[in-house]
Amino acid sequence: MTEETPDAAAPDTLPVAGVRRRRPWTVYVVWLVPVVAAVAVGVLMYWWMHEQGPTITIMFRDATGLKPGQTEIRYRGVAVGEISTVELSPDLTNVTVSARVRRATADIAREGSIFWIVRPEVGIETVRGLATVITGPYIEVFPGSGEPKTEFIGVERPSPALGRRGLHLILATSQLASIRPRAAVHYRGIVVGMVSSTALSRDSTAAQVHVLIDPRYARLVRLGLRFWSASGVDISMSLFKGLEINVDSLRSLVAGGIAFATPDGESPAAKDSSIFVLHDKPEKEWLAWMPKISLPAGD
Repeated sequence: MTEETPDAAAPDTLPVAGVRRRRPWTVYVVWLVPVVAAVAVGVLMYWWMHEQGPTITIMFRDATGLKPGQTEIRYRGVAVGEISTVELSPDLTNVTVSARVRRATADIAREGSIFWIVRPEVGIETVRGLATVITGPYIEVFPGSGEPKTEFIGVERPSPALGRRGLHLILATSQLASIRPRAAVHYRGIVVGMVSSTALSRDSTAAQVHVLIDPRYARLVRLGLRFWSASGVDISMSLFKGLEINVDSLRSLVAGGIAFATPDGESPAAKDSSIFVLHDKPEKEWLAWMPKISLPAGD
């Protein structure tokens, strides 16, 4: 009787791979994220390019404090552009500032537009631009009304009369004394105008004071009126009255000022750019003038 031998060991059972079908939408989700990101970037780039207006260049004598990518161009306190580059001119005498203006406010770049840098300024009469101590300087613009333009020459400081309407007069005097731009022009102690600029006459024989009278008070300016300097201290001495000291307002004493008187009667109105003489002090007769002149209602 023969002994049966056990069969050879059976091979291990191979695992059966399970097939799992991937859902179609999961594949799409994987690719949807970068597609959405690319579309978003494209939209942002489109709006950024759409907001960008023309590139302009402004030439200044000094660009201290101006920073590309940070310094703004402003109009009435609203940002209308931003500086992109600051470079020296080829002859090293000026600084050329390039700036990108926003498309919505591109009209600020026109013939006649005036650009200047606003920095902290502390003077005898006024204090301006103190906010720039923290935020840094910025460029202010006053838009012109001419044709579109891309190259400009900046000014150190604008005229005090920039953007203001009124009657322009020229006062001639042999000595300017303490009268300076922004000084007030008074009528009976009321401020009715301001000094816009001072300069020498063309032949250098006299000093000229350019005055701007507010539109409401333009009727006060008539032929035959008298202007005089209202700044400083007037000292006089007589045998009977003794020593007399007449001191004007502190503002006029420090920054200078001008006053005028209009004669009685129906004098013709003065025209724009009329020339008058600026006297050193008034005469008693002028101070006694009391013409009745109706004025339009104020704001």
